[in-house]
Amino acid sequence: MKTWKVTLEYDGTKYSGWQEQINARTVQGQLRKAAEDFLGCAVDIQGSGRTDAGVHAIAQVAHMRARGKRSYPPSDQILRALNERLPSDISILDIAEAPESFHARHDAVSRSYLYQISTRRTAFFKKYVWWVRQPLDLAAMSRAARMLIGRHDFIAFRAQDPARPDESTVVVIDDASIEEDGHLIVFRITGSHFLWRMVRRIVGVLVRIGQGEVTPEDLARLLEGKTGPRLDVAGWTAPASGLFLERVTYGGAPARRPRR
Repeated sequence: MKTWKVTLEYDGTKYSGWQEQINARTVQGQLRKAAEDFLGCAVDIQGSGRTDAGVHAIAQVAHMRARGKRSYPPSDQILRALNERLPSDISILDIAEAPESFHARHDAVSRSYLYQISTRRTAFFKKYVWWVRQPLDLAAMSRAARMLIGRHDFIAFRAQDPARPDESTVVVIDDASIEEDGHLIVFRITGSHFLWRMVRRIVGVLVRIGQGEVTPEDLARLLEGKTGPRLDVAGWTAPASGLFLERVTYGGAPARRPRR
């Protein structure tokens, strides 16, 4: 089968996530529809990971396999044709031929996400931030973010995933940081993989730390897989609007937004 590595960006606001679902509009479904319309054959598409409903991507990666045995147009022509067929909130950034064995999820070394918190009301970026009205202690949040680095059991931060009931809750976090950019507080995290809703729940806890409602000791307990009646991690899940899949790394080479 002919295989391509596809890098794309999307605004997830109007989609029920990345993964194809029955009777739901998804990014994967839109990409498959565009590819099969242009290539004229069945296409297998798998992403580097699932993004939830409302979550965005700056550089999602997918593999695309065409199941017909024939010659295909050059990659740049496929890119243009797919973009012509895709909705305006999904855009292909790069398409490159790949070995048939390439798998967007299994071959990924790490994923990086960013989350945007706005400290003020914004007229233009409501779909891409979480507006937190209360003052936040940025230094406390930064110290807490560094506690995430390393190998931890994130069972306290996951939502039960019926599709992966036996998935390990141990995750290696390579880097985690908080930065201030004008009225934005930007949280970045890179890890081997991420559990369902894990990043949004981490952000929720960091915000509670910034508000003084959760202590570093509480976070340490959570990272040991321990919970308590006053640590409502699920109830603190941050909105999907502020979350972006920023990059996916393969063998030391991150897939990121190509230069224009």
